[in-house]
Amino acid sequence: MKKLLIAMLLVMVTVSLAASAALGVKKRKPKPYEYGAVTINNFSQAAGMNPVVFDHWSHRNQFTCRLCHVDIGFGMRVNETKVKAADNINGYYCGVCHNGKRQINGKVVFEACSKQFGKEDVKRCERCHNTGKNPLKEQNFRKFAANLPRERFGNEINWEKAEEQGLIKLIDFIEGVSIAKPPLADMKEFMIGSKTEGVQDIIFSHKKHTKWNGCEVCHPDIFIGVKKGTDKYTMVELFEGKYCGACHDFVAFPQIDCQRCHTNNIAK
Repeated sequence: MKKLLIAMLLVMVTVSLAASAALGVKKRKPKPYEYGAVTINNFSQAAGMNPVVFDHWSHRNQFTCRLCHVDIGFGMRVNETKVKAADNINGYYCGVCHNGKRQINGKVVFEACSKQFGKEDVKRCERCHNTGKNPLKEQNFRKFAANLPRERFGNEINWEKAEEQGLIKLIDFIEGVSIAKPPLADMKEFMIGSKTEGVQDIIFSHKKHTKWNGCEVCHPDIFIGVKKGTDKYTMVELFEGKYCGACHDFVAFPQIDCQRCHTNNIAK
């Protein structure tokens, strides 16, 4: 009788799991050129337009994260910043660069939004307001990524090495927007002890992060304290998008690439 009850329980569990799998929707792994893309849709559809698809890789190859998220003022969470076409037209947010006048690396940046709108403007608008399949975007990504250091996950680009090797040169100052400031002093790497047996300790590098983020992106919005050990967190919280998870899994390399953080090797 006991064996029968166990067998029935196992069948019930199996059926329940199968049903859950059938009803659930497995999240599709983004392709390398899609990783880090965010859909901005505060006002677009209400205005009869497709949402905006913003590709982090196409901006990350030229600008620091700090420039956009501190100097220009974009929030760290998708749709947190309520950007309107009027804002861009008046030179805020996307309009800081996308105004048809500003030059970046010798090229004039196309105008994002215009007060005048006609049929000839449709293609320009669709450069941003486009959620459909875009073969050209994929081609441009593959061409861009072809000669950059590779890694296994995310965009499959090792952005850190690309920057270190001079293959991408980051802009961290925009005239009329940024405030001139002295360079940050190099800070030493430090170890965060692992609480799981058999898992290596974490080596955190301020140098790598300050190159892209400065101090302002992380402190105090993501990490309240500036002293080691002030903030207490778990891997569960990280995978919920808190602390390190605010960037990793969304734009920076995903947290499933465990060995990128869990290494006992401190750079000399």
